[in-house]
Amino acid sequence: MRVVSLVPSLTEAVARSAPGTLAGATDWCAHPPGLDVVRVGGTKNPKTDRILSLAPDLVIANEEENRAPDLAALRAAGVEVLVTEIRDVPQAFRELARVLAACGVPARPRWLDEAEETWSSLPEPQARLTAVVPIWRRPWMVLGRDTFAGDVLARLGVDHAYATHPDRYPRIALEELRACAPDVVVLPDEPYRFTADDGPEAFPGLPCALVSGRHLTWYGPSLAEAPRVLGRALRAARP
Repeated sequence: MRVVSLVPSLTEAVARSAPGTLAGATDWCAHPPGLDVVRVGGTKNPKTDRILSLAPDLVIANEEENRAPDLAALRAAGVEVLVTEIRDVPQAFRELARVLAACGVPARPRWLDEAEETWSSLPEPQARLTAVVPIWRRPWMVLGRDTFAGDVLARLGVDHAYATHPDRYPRIALEELRACAPDVVVLPDEPYRFTADDGPEAFPGLPCALVSGRHLTWYGPSLAEAPRVLGRALRAARP
């Protein structure tokens, strides 16, 4: 089985569960560290000719992260493409199991069972916080409705302000974000790399939690430690 992954979190899941199966991955597939496969471009601009040169048995993709025209071009060339849809934590586990089975993994890996148990046994949050969750600036964009990251936060007791917005990733003026007066501003380090010097200064007087984008937005082995890692960052913002 030769697999090309166009999704960083799925790359990590396949590399850990079926070593040697991956023939190619995107330039953004940073985990596991030291992954030695052919790089096929970005998630939004993969080099389809390079993918085809690898003669993959399967390309794994995601309906949000990858563009339909690129996937259609691969299918037209005779490549099987598996496209995932992941909008919440339970769906992530179902889709991960489907991807791994399609990649020839004979049984559910232990890490997947452990991650699912971690999320199913979370205690009820003692209190709930309100938040705005920027994912980009210039222009400012935030989590909106029906997102995996929004569900992750909700399960940790964090309700983001635009969860019912018509758009999944709406553009919102900074003045409006400030006017929400949330309990915390959650600033991940991807897709935009918010840092201590780039992001918090836009929200004077509001607690800001700098969080790992991998633990907030990735669905893979990082799910097992995501509640602990994210919880620690959220607590640090509101001592």
